[in-house]
Amino acid sequence: MPLDQTPYYDYDDEQKEEGNEMSFLDHLEELRWHLIRAAAAIVFFMVFAFIYIEDIYDNIILGPSKVDFWTYRMMCKLGTAVGAEGLCVDKLQFSLMSREVSGQFITAFTSAAIIGLVFAFPYVFWEIWRFVKPGLKMSERKSARGAVFYVTLLFFSGVLFGYYIVSPLAINFLVNFKISQSIENQFDIGSYISLLATLTLACGVAFQLPIAIFVLTKIGVIGPQFMRTYRKHAVVVILIVAAVITPSPDVTSQLLVAFPLYLLYEVSIIISAREEKRRLAELAAEGNETKD
Repeated sequence: MPLDQTPYYDYDDEQKEEGNEMSFLDHLEELRWHLIRAAAAIVFFMVFAFIYIEDIYDNIILGPSKVDFWTYRMMCKLGTAVGAEGLCVDKLQFSLMSREVSGQFITAFTSAAIIGLVFAFPYVFWEIWRFVKPGLKMSERKSARGAVFYVTLLFFSGVLFGYYIVSPLAINFLVNFKISQSIENQFDIGSYISLLATLTLACGVAFQLPIAIFVLTKIGVIGPQFMRTYRKHAVVVILIVAAVITPSPDVTSQLLVAFPLYLLYEVSIIISAREEKRRLAELAAEGNETKD
């Protein structure tokens, strides 16, 4: 059962009935404890990741830097199937280095913090949602039912997409690109981690598009008709984004990134249409009640 679908008791309504509404300072105190619990969850996963940081680096973080990575093997199979041998990755011409005395420790600490944030994300969002939810109307709570589950699902789907699709494609192109054969690619480990984390987390955020459209439709800022009207413009933007995050000139790689983003856009239109229909029905019902 999604975290936010547990039975909810409306303490605010009870407080309002008793004339004992929470003050501004009470709200700040409640927010403080939500943030403390969220930070504790991040620290917990961060410490766990730091303990096993060597295994995490060898098997996960450095995965896209090796030619036997799952994505590269699948690309080679796809290339063989469609007759595009250029999709096969048989070499990654670079080496990773740590150029500072404390470089590896700082990198391990930073990586553990990022991992802690990623794995604690569902709980962190749940704490934020628990703070926000009492201020919503009952109809808004019903329409947002399952928010924690869907936000978490989309976030981790985006993270996996960024790790297995976007990051390997970008790394493959960037490390094999040379302006001269006399220049060797020797990158600092911090640069590699920055690229991997940026692309992975950016995809996690980008996959929240349906949630963002749901909220914007709920408050009447955007609607399905607007999204359908500008669908062609959205396709152009998606292709540009795919070209930017996969700098490889290979069209197949760009389409691998663009297709899921376009699919998210179409799903967002469906979500927007359903929410607008519900919103208009609620407004009509309120109008009838006012007349009565």
